Amino acid sequence: MTSVLGIALLASVLSGPTVAFVPIGGGTSTHVSITGNALLQKVRETCRAVAEAAGHEFKPTGSSPEELVQACLGPTAIGEVSGAKFHSALQEINNQNGQVDRDFVNSAPHHFNSEAFLEGRGLIMEGMVAIKANIRKENFQAARETLGRVLHTLQDFYSHSNWVELGNTDPYIALIRPDLPLENLADVNTATCSDCASGTCPSPILPNILKEKKLTSGYMGIFSSAKPKGKCSHGGAADLTSTADPRGGINKDERRPDNEALHNAAVNAATAASLQLLEDIRLANGDNDFLRMVGIARSSVVCFVIDTTGSMSDDIDEARAVVYEIIDSKKGTQDEPSEYILVPFNDPMFGPMIRTTNPDKMKEEISKLKAKGGGDIPEMCLSGLQLALTGAPASSHIYVFTDATAKDIALKDTIVALIRSTKSTVSFFMTGSSRRRRRSLAAASFDDYKDMALASGGQAIRVSKSQLPEATDVILDTSTSALVTVLQRARNPGKQETFPFMFDESLKNITIYITGTSITFTLTNPAGVSQSHNEAIGQLGTVQTVGNLRRIRLSDDKLTGTWKINIISNNPYTLKVTGQSTITFIYDFVESFKGPHPGYAVLSGRPQAGQPAILMLSVMGRKGPSSITVRDVGLVTVSGPEPVSNGTTTDIGNGDILVTVDAVPEGEFVVILKGTDKESNSEFQRQSTTQMSVSKVNIQAMVDSSVEPGKAFKLPFSVMTQGSGGQYLISARNDRNFIMSYPNSLDLTTGQYANGTLTIMPPANTPSGTDITLTLEAKSSSGVDSNYAVLRFSVVTKITDFIQPLCDVVSVLAEDCPQDVSQCKPFQWELSANLTDGNGTGVESISLRQGNGTLSYSSLSAAIIQANYNASCCSQIVEFIAVDKVGNVGKCYHSIVRSSGPPALTLSLPLWLCLLVSTFVVRT
Repeated sequence: MTSVLGIALLASVLSGPTVAFVPIGGGTSTHVSITGNALLQKVRETCRAVAEAAGHEFKPTGSSPEELVQACLGPTAIGEVSGAKFHSALQEINNQNGQVDRDFVNSAPHHFNSEAFLEGRGLIMEGMVAIKANIRKENFQAARETLGRVLHTLQDFYSHSNWVELGNTDPYIALIRPDLPLENLADVNTATCSDCASGTCPSPILPNILKEKKLTSGYMGIFSSAKPKGKCSHGGAADLTSTADPRGGINKDERRPDNEALHNAAVNAATAASLQLLEDIRLANGDNDFLRMVGIARSSVVCFVIDTTGSMSDDIDEARAVVYEIIDSKKGTQDEPSEYILVPFNDPMFGPMIRTTNPDKMKEEISKLKAKGGGDIPEMCLSGLQLALTGAPASSHIYVFTDATAKDIALKDTIVALIRSTKSTVSFFMTGSSRRRRRSLAAASFDDYKDMALASGGQAIRVSKSQLPEATDVILDTSTSALVTVLQRARNPGKQETFPFMFDESLKNITIYITGTSITFTLTNPAGVSQSHNEAIGQLGTVQTVGNLRRIRLSDDKLTGTWKINIISNNPYTLKVTGQSTITFIYDFVESFKGPHPGYAVLSGRPQAGQPAILMLSVMGRKGPSSITVRDVGLVTVSGPEPVSNGTTTDIGNGDILVTVDAVPEGEFVVILKGTDKESNSEFQRQSTTQMSVSKVNIQAMVDSSVEPGKAFKLPFSVMTQGSGGQYLISARNDRNFIMSYPNSLDLTTGQYANGTLTIMPPANTPSGTDITLTLEAKSSSGVDSNYAVLRFSVVTKITDFIQPLCDVVSVLAEDCPQDVSQCKPFQWELSANLTDGNGTGVESISLRQGNGTLSYSSLSAAIIQANYNASCCSQIVEFIAVDKVGNVGKCYHSIVRSSGPPALTLSLPLWLCLLVSTFVVRT
């Protein structure tokens, strides 16, 4: 499966006809720039509001995302802050924004083409309902993906309709307000455009349409030139209707000499509309969850998957002690976890997943864990891990505690697919005996945990129960912000080898991990100073040995430059070098695609064999991408001696780099990056942790809507192989254990797609906002080749309540407030209002948005909620909002500011507006 990568790409690479705001730069505003500008502005507004509410100033030291994140998280926390989560969140939104242009290229409602106004608004409203429900359930990735698609459709309205030609400069509020009518739409029999032979006429819309303020949009035909008589076309080489009378088009996707003013007006309106939609989501879900949705959070997430069978009592005690230490030692620093996740598993039960941002809640939940049950040795370890991988944020560090092998080993391929999809790191702490031999090839062993740990870039640590407290220092090391990997290698069988790696000035808290048995090593710094394995405390650092783990913590006065470690062992071993730094990168494997709107698409599965690997990579520095120079980007095998396969790089700007690697390594590989930190003029080295490999199998699947509880959802998919044809086995798993049906196999012919359909049925009682992660796999009958697609979609209850809560002022007592504001301090004013939701779902929350006074209210379950506001006369404006149970937002505003003239009615910002003047309400 693929999704369009909606980021700025080279014009020479993506030149061709377009069907929406173009995805490239130049002199044209794009979906990416519109979305990015709106998001950054709304994030700054929200961060400023959060900072002011907390009593401190919001002062970013610069304009880079890294500096914005630092300022958002507050000045009281100390330590390194990485912008990687924020970058990744913006990238996910942009990816899904661009996906609309490929996957729905011929769908009029997705682009407001062909006068599909009601249908287009329906898509926006369905998406907004899903976003709000997802955020309430803390399914932030699903919310981001839907947000990207909804923003694309909303933005296209202003480029593809005649809204700005009608003289409108503000957004069309009715597009996000289904309780308001879409007015004055041109019907199908009304001609709207005059003929334009050149295709670049400045104003082809008929004068009577402009005079009567009729709303229309251009018709678009990818496969046919047919359109109703007299109708405007979208325009452009991809639009076949633009050659039929009336010729030409009215889209404002690109800035041209004949439409520069209209293009700029469309961009401004689309940006304002995007801000309006984002504000509605922010008000419905609150500032903190809005910021979490867009990736403003500390980097570390503590996620434990714990075996609770009878023999695990000591392990549970140690996991509890580690959690307590993390909470108590890192509170108030940038290393304080942004979220805590706990997944217990037993036999045959596993879960539920518990997630919280409250450290005391995490302490409470982990203190409840008791060792009980279990009988036979294998347990449901991978089922618990699957819950963690699908529920935790991407790029999380997950720690698994168990003393037994996995009973559900059939999930291993699904786990590896999820690891690759989420780029999360999984480490296993196993305290069981290794003397029991595998009963069959299908039975599980400790080696399976090693395989999964290595695939993710984690550790497989085997210790006795008495040694476990020493081994868990690894968790303290990695549950930190701005963690980066400098080097990771594995050798099986083991051999003597010297591994060089580079330290830059920004790296702090550097730790080297070696796992394996019968190992000796010598570490050497750039000055030639060495320390061996048998020196527990040496010139370079401290060496701790526990079980199969050797942990080397370097001294703070480490030297920059090239270090090396020589390892000697005939047994398998792994090597990993980590540290803390804000210099890092994020990446995706992509593939190019052609069509009316060519571009690049993010791969959900493995890259295709037999062709170059293409990556889209974003680099982050201490002061943004401008503080970094990238020298080399390549692919390297973790487990083999092959040299790095360097790629050719194209700098797209703003830290984004397109990388093409012609010689793709065989087997499992990772991404390695080298460059220079301009801030310190020191060379740096970074490596990805998640291993990837190529495949000749390709799976195509697309989720185009949410799912209703109790209703079957059909997902078409296609499978193709460039390898040997024949029977390919199909398997699918979802993290909710919802009932599914799908073909067990497909017969493939080389180079041709075979089609199948998967049906999934969410139970009728599934809560709205629940997300489902589906892993679909196709494997050759010989097992030689396989690939997967990971899809995420939401279960959303159909909403019929689109009416915002109402507000009516009962009284305003402000007579005591002096005319001279400088004398206001001793005086108070009061406001009383009644809030209702009519026949709606009921008010769920009320919160103060403006004003320094005190807001109180009666029970939210009452039919009429009485709200009371008291404030100093120095605080002359109050604004509070009421949100109902499906996310409709009502906003109340009142001002006691006195003017010299007669009182004027002034509406607050769009959304639901409630003007409180005297004792009546004005609703827009």
